[in-house]
Amino acid sequence: MNHAIAHMDLDAFFVSCARLQNSDLKGIPLIIGGGERGVVASCSYEARYFGVRSAMPIQMALKLCPDAKVVKGDYEMFSKLSHDVTEIIQQRVPVMEKASIDEFYLDLTGMDKFFGCYQWTQEIASQVTKETGLPISFALSVNKTVSKIGTGESKPSGKLEINESQIKPFLNPLSIRKIPMVGEATFRLLSRIGIRTIKTLSEMPVLALQQMIGKNGTELWRKANGIDETPVIPYSERKSISKEHTFSNDTIDVFAIRSLISGMAEELAYQLRKEKWLTSTVVIKIRYANFDTETKQCKVAYTAADHTLSRIAKDLFNKIYTRRMRLRLVGLRFTGLVHGSHQMNLFEDTEELMNLYQTMDRIKNRFGADAVRRASGFDFSDGTADAPKIYK
Repeated sequence: MNHAIAHMDLDAFFVSCARLQNSDLKGIPLIIGGGERGVVASCSYEARYFGVRSAMPIQMALKLCPDAKVVKGDYEMFSKLSHDVTEIIQQRVPVMEKASIDEFYLDLTGMDKFFGCYQWTQEIASQVTKETGLPISFALSVNKTVSKIGTGESKPSGKLEINESQIKPFLNPLSIRKIPMVGEATFRLLSRIGIRTIKTLSEMPVLALQQMIGKNGTELWRKANGIDETPVIPYSERKSISKEHTFSNDTIDVFAIRSLISGMAEELAYQLRKEKWLTSTVVIKIRYANFDTETKQCKVAYTAADHTLSRIAKDLFNKIYTRRMRLRLVGLRFTGLVHGSHQMNLFEDTEELMNLYQTMDRIKNRFGADAVRRASGFDFSDGTADAPKIYK
């Protein structure tokens, strides 16, 4: 049985949300971001015409498109509308994966016995737009890679069906940039030896690709040939992410405790970014030597930035730790999670800060989460377990 996998992607999601709030923003070049030193979180198709793109410094974007209007994103609205779309799709399909805050995979395999898969997907897309006012594009094919590339080619407000016999003719003329796993560095590397189209890449010897780009060479070759056996993973909303530390000896060392909290925040924030979550609530927990336990929480704008989360966590600790009594345990929890990429933090982050995070995450992804840490999360002298370490 051939698989039927649909990919659905909300068109310029942040922009569309802003236009729902303010109809005067329709039809004009629009940038969603924050501050003159910030970067573009999203931009309208009118702005893209001038070369504006996501993650570009806003100052540069305004030089390319001086008439663009910059609007700060509404985190709460983005989350609510994403949730609304998720519920609409989830109620109508057997298996749905939420890949990010604005894109979804649907496994419709076998449904063509009862109802055409393409028509079914088309009706779901129409229902999303009718009930939320958000434009959405989709593509239907035999696997996730081809359907995702197809959605990108159909935008905006497009719909596309790519049957198995059409996969190679569809993929071959496209730029290798269209393959989801091809980043800027890989594109430059392959371009230098004349590989710029998917057809050329698909004809490369697998061993040669492995020698050039490592273990991902085989996976890249398979995607270029329209081969992808990755399953659609049923969606379930994660409620929270947390970490606790029990001291080997009860302590009253506030400086050391604050450093530990900073290290915990950094570790949890990296996990958020790695798994593509954003948190809206920070909860601090302490347990005194007499086993009295207290918690305090604070709502925050959706983020996965550890410098923000660390500051808030330490502020909460300062407010909750009111007794001059030794502590037995300290814990940190992030709740109110939404599934979305780290780009939502671009509303507040500067280009320099985002570059720093991307560099640190690349190092951690390659060498492990402990490969690089902030100096504030230092090694305790009392030998407590799980204490954060400095790596120089």
